[in-house]
Amino acid sequence: MKLLLLLLNPGIIGIVAVVLAIFWMLKNEKDRSRPLLVFALVLNLFYGFLLTRVLGREDSLVPWKYDLVLYNIDKALGVPAASIAVFLQGVWRVPLFIIYELMVPMMIFWFLITKEPARRQKVVLAYVVELVTGPIMYALLPACGPLYAFGAKWLHPPAAQAQVIRFSGMPNAFPSLHIGTAFIFVLFAQGKLWRGVSLAFLFATALATIATGEHYLIDLVPGLAFGCFATTLGSLRVRRASLYLGVVLSWSLVIRFAYQYLLVNPWVVVTMASLTLVLATWTVFHEWSRRAKRATGLSVLVTNGAAHSGSVPEV
Repeated sequence: MKLLLLLLNPGIIGIVAVVLAIFWMLKNEKDRSRPLLVFALVLNLFYGFLLTRVLGREDSLVPWKYDLVLYNIDKALGVPAASIAVFLQGVWRVPLFIIYELMVPMMIFWFLITKEPARRQKVVLAYVVELVTGPIMYALLPACGPLYAFGAKWLHPPAAQAQVIRFSGMPNAFPSLHIGTAFIFVLFAQGKLWRGVSLAFLFATALATIATGEHYLIDLVPGLAFGCFATTLGSLRVRRASLYLGVVLSWSLVIRFAYQYLLVNPWVVVTMASLTLVLATWTVFHEWSRRAKRATGLSVLVTNGAAHSGSVPEV
């Protein structure tokens, strides 16, 4: 088990992935999307370094955490994270832990199964957008997760008043970048097989974030909008990306500056969460439909081109 945990260390996975990606890039230097993947992986390592070295010193940067606020907002939703996590221990704990740590390999895998060079570049750009913007969002509403806020009691946390508390730990809870990344896979998925795989991985990732104590349930909701933001900005659709970013920022700012109002009026939290889920669901169907129409259009152009070529008599 210890060896498995060591092998699944994000730092080790990242270094191995970069080395393999460099060799893979050198095998075909004409493929312009391959250097983008290497750049994204290096940026990912830098991202981990950033969280560890910079946000890890939040006693002087962002020492006040909103964990108890998020914990009480979960209760306002009617589904505290611990009430789910407690049923995901035992036999489920190890596979869900593995799923949680497989995010970087899945990012590489999703890049590899994306065959079209233009779409590959969009996938990589979405990764870059997420990794660059994530630490900024974490600093806006610092929180660490139930495991760090409640320690050994996180599965059975005591009643706690919603307030900002000071403790040491990397702020990496709100919004959930794991959910955001898994949602990127969903939005870029093509064909019934990969769409099914992406949805299954998204569901498993949601369970994993809760089972490991890394996230509150409320973290996952804006995480979906964050995935929409990264996907659309990676596709250079700035206006639509601004809409999704506005949703994520609204969540962060409302919770940070008006959490007492949310707790007194839980229907507002439920309404905001429902609207965000509806927006995310609509985005999935919109993106899938958009790509299907584009694929159909390209197929028609190819067919017409072939028919036109066939109608020209040979000389």
